Amino acid sequence: MNIAGTLKRIDYSHIGKTLRYSLYVSTHPLDGFWDLTHEKRGSIAAANIIIILALFTNVMRLQYTSFLFMKVIWEYVNIARIILGFLIPIVLSCVANWALTTLFDGKGTMKQIHMGIGYALTPYVLIQFPMIFISNLMTMEEGAFYYYINTFSEIWCGILIISAVMMIHDYSLGKALITIAVTVLGMILMIFIFLLFFSLVTDAAAYFISLYKEILFRFY
Repeated sequence: MNIAGTLKRIDYSHIGKTLRYSLYVSTHPLDGFWDLTHEKRGSIAAANIIIILALFTNVMRLQYTSFLFMKVIWEYVNIARIILGFLIPIVLSCVANWALTTLFDGKGTMKQIHMGIGYALTPYVLIQFPMIFISNLMTMEEGAFYYYINTFSEIWCGILIISAVMMIHDYSLGKALITIAVTVLGMILMIFIFLLFFSLVTDAAAYFISLYKEILFRFY
């Protein structure tokens, strides 16, 4: 029991250390992402925590952001759709980026790509979560400040994603930008194939159901 407790404390300590390291990655992206993957200073657990916090922030924005800056009609809000709409692009980007970079001499693994995306979302949490509550203290005239800060956090995340692709795959800036663009196209293609497959399965199921009903009608 004592050994198990010690291991748990070590694990939590490591997760806390790798989670704090996200602050360094956010302010020193090139060195941070290099050490994150090559020096093993990051962890999947910390990346998952950041992603969960970003998702939580995204949901909280709907509930608690001042109505002056975000008008939400709750009867049209589907929480499951919001959650999937946040998580599915992350999954697709990991798969598409890994699949494409294996063809272009990328050095990153699926695990490293996932960590890179997770750590790149740190500014989103650090900036947009406090802005949820700050928005309730602001007037309409101060709205420009609110939008500028939120846009700044998104640009910061974008810069971190570019840095992550560069460091994880050992790419130049130009190759990283091309890779990100192709990754987006790959995600769109994956979504199209999934929708096409879902449509075919739905049509096939409808055909067999109608055939079954026709047989019942004719013989019974």
